[in-house]
Amino acid sequence: MLPVGRRRFLQIGLGVGGLGVWSAIAQSSRRDSLTEVHRRGHALGTTVELRLLHENRMKGEIALDAAFAAIEQVEEVMSLYRPQSRLSELNRTGALDDPHPWLLHVLQHAQELSRTTDGAFDVTMQPLWQCWSQAARKERMPTTAEVATARRMVDWRRLQITAHRIELADAGMQVTLNGIAQGFAADQAAAALRSCGVVHALINTGEVQALGRKRDEAWTVGIQHPRHPDAYSALVSLNDRALSTSGDYATSFSPDKRHHHIIDPRVGYSPTELASVTILAGSALEADALSTAVLVLGADRGRELIAARADVNALFVFKDGRTFATPGFPEEAAS
Repeated sequence: MLPVGRRRFLQIGLGVGGLGVWSAIAQSSRRDSLTEVHRRGHALGTTVELRLLHENRMKGEIALDAAFAAIEQVEEVMSLYRPQSRLSELNRTGALDDPHPWLLHVLQHAQELSRTTDGAFDVTMQPLWQCWSQAARKERMPTTAEVATARRMVDWRRLQITAHRIELADAGMQVTLNGIAQGFAADQAAAALRSCGVVHALINTGEVQALGRKRDEAWTVGIQHPRHPDAYSALVSLNDRALSTSGDYATSFSPDKRHHHIIDPRVGYSPTELASVTILAGSALEADALSTAVLVLGADRGRELIAARADVNALFVFKDGRTFATPGFPEEAAS
C-alpha cells in the first residue's frame, strides 16, 4: 500500500527525463492540425498534469476546467490531507452514514481485490504506514513491538460496507486510499474530458490515463528505472489504456531499500522480491490498485493474478535488476 505524500516516478515523454515532461508522437495531418492545451496542478499529494489536443483552444480550456473539477471532487471525498473529506471523517469517527457513491465504488473495488489477494491489498493499512513514517521522522526503524501493535489494527475484513453506512469495526483502525484514489481520479478526469468531446488526451494524476486510440500516433510514456533515476525501464505506447507503477524507490526507510513505503499489510514489513511493478489496464483505478497488490504478492502470485484478468499486462523489475514482462506488454518494454 502507498503512503500519504507518495509520488509515482513515471517519466512522461520520450527521451526526456523528469516527472511531468510530456510528448505526443503525432504523425497524421489531422493530429497536426489540433491545438495542444496543457495544465498543471496539485491534488492527492502529487503533481497533476493534463494535456489534450482539440480543434478549439477555448473549448480545450473548458474541458480542462471540467477535468480538474472532477479531480477536486475526488479529493474532497478521498483525501487524507483534508480534514473535511469524507475519508478523514470516517477515520476520525470510525463510521460514515450515507457515504458518497464514489467512496462506495472505490472501497468495494478495494475489498474485492483484498479478497482475491488474501489481504495483500488492504486499505486499512494506514496504522502501519503511520508506524513506519513516525519512526522515520525520529531517524530510526520501528521496533518489532511497534509493528505488531500497528498490525493488529489492520484487517480489511473488519471494514464493513453497505450502501448506507461504512464502519471500522475496531478503535484505532484507519483507511488510506493512496493505493487507489489517484487512479480513480485519473478515470474521473478522463470521463470529464470525454463529456466535453475530447478524443485525444494524456492524464497524469500520479497514475496515467491515455485517451485516443492508436492509429499512426501514440502517447509515449517512459517508466522510471527503479535504480537509475535518469533511465527508463521501458517505453510504452498508450492508446485508451491506463498505466501505473509501484516501486521501492519513491520513499525508502532504509538505504538499501529493503524497507520502504509499500508494506505487506499481512506482516507489517515491505516485500523483498520486486523493485517495481508496472501495470497496464483498461482503467487507472485497476492499474493503480494492481501495481501495489502485485508488488506485495511477488512475481509468481502476481503473474497468476494478472493472467486471470482480461486486458491487463505487467512489467516486473526484480531487486537484482532482472525484468519480466507478461506476453501482452508492449514491445517497447524491452530495456
